[in-house]
Amino acid sequence: MYRIGIDVGGTNTDAVLMDENNRVLSSVKSHTTFDIESGISNALKKLIQNSAIDPKGISQAMLGTTQCTNAIVERKNLARVGVLRLGYPASAAVKPYAEWPKDIVEKISGNYAMVHGGYEFDGSLLTSIDDQEITGVLKGWKGQVESVAIVGIFSALHNDQELHVAQLARRILGPQIPVSLSSSIGSIGIITRENATILNASLFKVIHKVTTGFSTSLQENGVTNAKLFLCQNDGTLMSVDFAEKYPILTIGSGPTNSIRGAAYLAKKSNALVLDVGGTTSDIGVLSNGFPRQSSIAVNVGGINTNFRMPDILSVGIGGGSIVRELPNGQVTIGPDSVGYEIEDKAIVFGGDTVTTTDIAVKEGLVEVGDPQLTSKIDDRLSQKALEKIKSSIEDALDKMKTSAEDTDLILVGGGAIIIPEKLKGIHHIFKYDHGSVANAIGATIAQISGEYEKIYQYDSVSRDDALADAQKNADDQAKTAGALSDSLQLVDVEEIPLAYAPGRTTRLKVKVVGDAS
Repeated sequence: MYRIGIDVGGTNTDAVLMDENNRVLSSVKSHTTFDIESGISNALKKLIQNSAIDPKGISQAMLGTTQCTNAIVERKNLARVGVLRLGYPASAAVKPYAEWPKDIVEKISGNYAMVHGGYEFDGSLLTSIDDQEITGVLKGWKGQVESVAIVGIFSALHNDQELHVAQLARRILGPQIPVSLSSSIGSIGIITRENATILNASLFKVIHKVTTGFSTSLQENGVTNAKLFLCQNDGTLMSVDFAEKYPILTIGSGPTNSIRGAAYLAKKSNALVLDVGGTTSDIGVLSNGFPRQSSIAVNVGGINTNFRMPDILSVGIGGGSIVRELPNGQVTIGPDSVGYEIEDKAIVFGGDTVTTTDIAVKEGLVEVGDPQLTSKIDDRLSQKALEKIKSSIEDALDKMKTSAEDTDLILVGGGAIIIPEKLKGIHHIFKYDHGSVANAIGATIAQISGEYEKIYQYDSVSRDDALADAQKNADDQAKTAGALSDSLQLVDVEEIPLAYAPGRTTRLKVKVVGDAS
């Protein structure tokens, strides 16, 4: 049994082949192509040729992709969404799409309706839903929307209204209409949960193109027996069918894969991880073997959301970042990069653009290309640039540390060659042979997860019963995403008492992980 993991970044497409004992048999780093699909195909072809295995023996293929993130940021290929908010008139003061950038609202149509429905914070009914009212809205959207986002006030307590309205949407707009329910996507907070649900609904065309392209690339390279999975942003996997329902969960999967891959390489459960790519450097925290999750609202393409995301700090410094000296003598690094054109544009490869890789070569950190070509770079510029790289990375690492003590750092990524051997605040830097493809390794070794969050009143239901109910729902979600039922394990329980609510109201969130089926 063999497994393939592929991670598509803005500069490189990385791929690894591993056996059933989690040994890396082959790894490939190739340039990302404009159409993505041919880049994946090129990496697969090299990977299979280098390993000389029968591609029919590959049983699982995992993909980490930034395509959904890019679609939101670039405002491309987004579906037209109709938003139904169940909570009129209580929520009428703040309308859907509040504080959204105008250009993305125009792209996804801006259609919304506030209708009766929703619950109070204590679980009591706010207003009943009106089928006739909702039916009228949905009929008016025929031909105008391609997907529907349904958002109910305090649907984290009771999601029955959202489920009922979803049935109406499919009855009126067709059984194939993609429907996103906020109770399945975001946490407490009507606006940020609504935003995440709208984004999820807008991404169904993007994720379908990604999964179809991935499947086609595998078939073209003889990988005909593999089950396909996509990477989530919590370091776990989901089946293709699950991904098509929740494409927003792929956002942030790239840095997460690197953190998981770093954990595998270093055999550590707790450490800082620095992943240096071609354009940016991502810093994350490894906590109990998984990426530390962000506890604040996450901004995606100018939109605040509250779905789960890894706690990542990105710095605009990578292996292809362009180095410039301003007229006043100040040296700048990035944020622009030569990206996948580094072998054409960097000085060490005969180009005419000074990059951070050229600086690393000139300062003796690494030997790449033709070191003699760096003689044209001024010594003073090179020293200033290296110091700028060092201080910028040190400042970013310090922001992610949880104590003033020196800590260990796992250094991965294809651009890791630009990082100096010693950094302030770091006890020891760990580097590994396959560190440049840690993101693909993270995709390959990932398990499948299920996460469930709900508000319970412990005066009405015992804590043990609440935990059992939450774990059962998390188990069901993991099995739906493709996990083996007998391999599921509870890995995290989070309880947050809500002081403003009666009846010992508590927000309970549980997470389980299991092996891919």
